[in-house]
Amino acid sequence: MAGEFSITSLRGGATAAILSADLDIKTRLAQDTATRWFARRLSLRSPLDPPLPERPGRPAKPELVPPKAVGKRSLHTASGRIATLHAIAHIELNAVDLALDIVARFATEPVPNSFFDGWMQVAFEEAKHFRMVRARLNDMGADYGDMPAHDGLWQAAHSTRNDLTARLAVVPLILEARGLDVTPSLQTKMRETGDLESAAILDVIYNDEKGHVAIGAKWFRFLCARERKDPAATFQQLVRTNFRGSLKAPFNDIARAEAGLTPSFYRSLTSTSHA
Repeated sequence: MAGEFSITSLRGGATAAILSADLDIKTRLAQDTATRWFARRLSLRSPLDPPLPERPGRPAKPELVPPKAVGKRSLHTASGRIATLHAIAHIELNAVDLALDIVARFATEPVPNSFFDGWMQVAFEEAKHFRMVRARLNDMGADYGDMPAHDGLWQAAHSTRNDLTARLAVVPLILEARGLDVTPSLQTKMRETGDLESAAILDVIYNDEKGHVAIGAKWFRFLCARERKDPAATFQQLVRTNFRGSLKAPFNDIARAEAGLTPSFYRSLTSTSHA
């Protein structure tokens, strides 16, 4: 059980959650730390905080493989829907650790406390998403870890570990924004197959993710303004430096704009000029 004593500070609680290989404890620690931080019952940092690991704690399963080794899935079969939900669970688990990592890794940055409020809200909600998807997998006779998953998300974040502005560009404004692009069609397909329970979970994730991209856009713009840099040009430069590959259309321009991510940021980075 994640006890009161194990959370030394906001940074300490976030780090303890990242370190945990038990996913029930990881998500509980993330939410406990968030709740106590929101109540202002934690300091930002403590000398007792454990060191931040290179990689998050993970159970023995799933086996991690290169992204290309994870096959395409048809939602028209139960096994295909399970595989899709497993992939979503893996994304949400990584998102828990990435939100916690932004807090713990950058706890000494000169930013307002509201920066940490935002990212602990993200961590809390990503933990909720992971639990919801895992429970749905259990309902379908499966569990997280039953099939391989890819390690691309953590690798993308690891490359930005020394630069907060670059981290914000890559994680919320590319990886999370991608969820806004692909989730609506997934929701539609789940409903078409009659899997209304999975579609309802995707609704929750989609609405929360808009808020997560908005938090990323807000703080990215904040840091650019402080350094008197143009946000769109800075985003493009950081993406070209820190992100492998081009951004893939189609884009959900409306949802992205609602989150403060306008086309001027990402259009010029696509692989095709007409996208």
